[in-house]
Amino acid sequence: MIYSMTAFARCEDKQQWGTAVWEIRSVNQRFLETYFRLPEQFRALEPILRERFRKRLQRGKVECALRFSAGEQSSAKLSLNESLAKQVLTAADWVQSHGQSTGVNPLDVLRWPGVIAVEETDMDTLQSALLTAFDRTLDDFIEARATEGKTLRNLIEQRLDGIEAEVAKVSAKMPEIMQWQRERIQNRFEEAKVELDPSRFEQEMIMLAQKVDVAEELDRLGSHISETRNILKKGGAVGRRLDFMMQEFNRESNTLGSKSINSEITQSAVEMKVLIEQMREQIQNIE
Repeated sequence: MIYSMTAFARCEDKQQWGTAVWEIRSVNQRFLETYFRLPEQFRALEPILRERFRKRLQRGKVECALRFSAGEQSSAKLSLNESLAKQVLTAADWVQSHGQSTGVNPLDVLRWPGVIAVEETDMDTLQSALLTAFDRTLDDFIEARATEGKTLRNLIEQRLDGIEAEVAKVSAKMPEIMQWQRERIQNRFEEAKVELDPSRFEQEMIMLAQKVDVAEELDRLGSHISETRNILKKGGAVGRRLDFMMQEFNRESNTLGSKSINSEITQSAVEMKVLIEQMREQIQNIE
């Protein structure tokens, strides 16, 4: 399957502990780069998230964001250690009974270490729930990349069909063009009233045929079409290979254009270059 590097996914998870919203978006990039925007209390999740991206993605600039709102039931609660508070008061009374004025304030007792404890949310449970929601978001994200990749593949295959049609057109026209060129040269000699040496004329025609022969370029273009289709069929992270194939396509179409001796061949070469450029632009978004 072909995957696009451009995609977006969003997942909202509401539980007793609160609400979490994950968002993942990406654009094309030569390598895999990940960026995170996480609440400070969940910063420890970043290495785990980075590793999960690395296992499932090959290329792209990926931005991952988490928005978290704690629920009322998960809010921190105060717990009074009554036993310790009584010990503190008893100690204060003893000091008071020995002639020392303590002037104990109830708030001072509450500030005593251990008298008041804060019941915090179980972070391990919360982080596990957040990672589960992240995995769902990542699945949706990869599915979106696959959907976009399927569209890109169809567009590329359409361009390959167009190039194949131009190659067939040029191949069918070449015998007619060579005959037209032969007659054109022969007519010029006749108009100039120059007596032709048959053997010399044939040698010149052979040299001309070799100079303008595009059979090799057409064969290579056909081979490139087949190889590109095989790459698309294989799927996976094939963006770099496809980009290399576009360079090969360009090389052959340039040579074809430089050897052109006919407007129809020139037009076909130009049309091929347009199709190749359209493919190249689409391939920039393929993983």
